[in-house]
Amino acid sequence: MHSSFIIRHSSFCTPWLYAELPMMEYQKTWDLQHRLVEERVAGTLASNVVLLLEHEPVFTLGRRGGQENLMVSTEFLRRSGIPVVHIERGGDITYHGPGQLVAYPIVNLKESHIRVVDFVTALEEVMIRLAAQWDVEAERDPRNRGVWVGDNKLGSVGISVRHGVSYHGLAFNVHPSLDHFGWIHPCGLRGVGITTLEMEAGREVFMHEVRAGARRCFEAVFGIQMQRIGWESLLAADEQGRLEA
Repeated sequence: MHSSFIIRHSSFCTPWLYAELPMMEYQKTWDLQHRLVEERVAGTLASNVVLLLEHEPVFTLGRRGGQENLMVSTEFLRRSGIPVVHIERGGDITYHGPGQLVAYPIVNLKESHIRVVDFVTALEEVMIRLAAQWDVEAERDPRNRGVWVGDNKLGSVGISVRHGVSYHGLAFNVHPSLDHFGWIHPCGLRGVGITTLEMEAGREVFMHEVRAGARRCFEAVFGIQMQRIGWESLLAADEQGRLEA
């Protein structure tokens, strides 16, 4: 059984910003994260930011990732049109695609006195509470960070930290096709399955409801208020080089 986890005694005063982005190509969102991290480090962005979105199909390889956990040939991947991107987050290989909610929290951990291990645990707690809103009991598992239902993984966590500011984040399976997960050993693990919130709940689940639930869970776990910012202005700021908080 999991234990409830809440970030306590944090110095959060300024509301966090959050943006509901449309489905996006991975590279564009990766570039956006880097820009927000730079602004957070420099202090030109005073607020933490959470990006909520779905990705177009992509495989990402973290720092521990290797091609050995791909179960299909590079030629097969080329024909599929799904890119494989090497990135700096922790963890191994994973898949992102439509029907999976991704949350990227750009958080100044140093300023907020949050240890990296506690931050990762808090992201797991967000997903545990989110699943519970659909009466699904998700748990942590010592084999691998993230959340599980039995031997099946429901959500993953993988972050990176630059100058005390976190980026990358969590991926929560709402109702993605599981076909592409069959092309890899997810997170480098063998003999485990992947599940979705919709499968575990046994009923249709709507992404807009999960997005709203995720926002509430972030507020509860981190003890914060969140203020929405339009994704159009966020991407426009990305082109201009600065987001006004």
